[in-house]
Amino acid sequence: MYFPILRARQFELLALRECVSKNILSNQIIPIVEPVKVSSTYTKTVDSFIKAEKLIAIIRNPQVGSWIKDSKRESNAKTFQQACEQLKNSSIISSFYVTPNLEACINLAAKNGVSIDSLLLLCTSPEYVAHYEKTVGDSRPLYNVIPDKGDFRRRIRPNRVMCEDHFPKQTRNIDYSNIETEFFSSDHLYYEDDGYKGFSDYSVVGEEYSETGFAPYAVAIHIVYFDEKNILRIAHFVSDSNDDISDPARKFAEAAGKLVAWNKTMNLDTVGIREFEAAYNAQTYPGLGVVKKYSIMHHLELMSRYLDGVAK
Repeated sequence: MYFPILRARQFELLALRECVSKNILSNQIIPIVEPVKVSSTYTKTVDSFIKAEKLIAIIRNPQVGSWIKDSKRESNAKTFQQACEQLKNSSIISSFYVTPNLEACINLAAKNGVSIDSLLLLCTSPEYVAHYEKTVGDSRPLYNVIPDKGDFRRRIRPNRVMCEDHFPKQTRNIDYSNIETEFFSSDHLYYEDDGYKGFSDYSVVGEEYSETGFAPYAVAIHIVYFDEKNILRIAHFVSDSNDDISDPARKFAEAAGKLVAWNKTMNLDTVGIREFEAAYNAQTYPGLGVVKKYSIMHHLELMSRYLDGVAK
């Protein structure tokens, strides 16, 4: 099982919704979504999983974004109420970050009929392992998402999911110019041998979260693919006209042109790749958010095909 962690920003949500609507998301994939803003895009995305009867894990104590603040605004009351109602559906796996407030979160969930053995818990800080042990005790949450590190492995044993941030983050997009391709992950090959129920990462976005965007000097497209040993690698396609922030459409065309040329040899055929090729051939600029959406969709479809092949 694969558990990609995505912050619920607009284009991450749209990527998930399109994967569901186009039926390219395997049942072997359970996205973990951290709500960051109360919006109709969020509720529509969750609703698409509910209607398709696909599992999705929703983090109920988000640690980034403005979800808590947004939930208290009168203008968001109807949307927030809908989001709360969705949590009652059987397609939703209630999920919590392990924090010093974990006990209060689990007790509140229990009052609403959500038992601890149906929860997904994410413990990413060694400082909070003791809070996990104190609160969970001998109970067995449905999934425990943890880093593949000694102290976590020794102290959190049942139903473990290996979690690592594999995206090779550079300071600037232009820094990918000299890195055509690099290692991404082999977790999918070894997680079962290492005693895990599944594996998790932050897709091609990375764990780092920022509230604000900015106009980049360079446009970079990140595409994962399997090598001959089924190890995941990631290729980077970067624009050339990177002296200033002007003309992002030109920058996209330069980066996409490199991707299209590369794929004539690789022959990757996913919805995301086809969308990149269509935009390039039509000489249209979809915007940087859509670029990210296409890359995520490609990653999720690629992993869906791999996992469904393994499952057969």
